[in-house]
Amino acid sequence: MNQNYQEVPKIISCKDLDYLSDMFSWNSGAYKKAVNFSSNVQDMEVKDMLDKASNTFYNTLTTILNILNDGGNTNE
Repeated sequence: MNQNYQEVPKIISCKDLDYLSDMFSWNSGAYKKAVNFSSNVQDMEVKDMLDKASNTFYNTLTTILNILNDGGNTNE
C-alpha cells in the first residue's frame, strides 16, 4: 500500500488534525486569559505585555484557521 507521490498531497492527516486541534485549544485558552487579565490589571507595563501576548495568541489562532481553510496547503 505504499504510494510514491510526485508532489505531497494537499491533505491534513488525522494526526495533523489532532495537533492542530490541541494547538488551537491551548492558544484559545491563553488568548482568553490574556484578554481577561489585561482588562483587569492596573499596571500599564503588565497590561502592555498581556496585550502583546494576546496578539501573539490571536495570530496563532488565525494561522491555524488558515491552515484548516486551505486544507493543509501551506505553500505560498
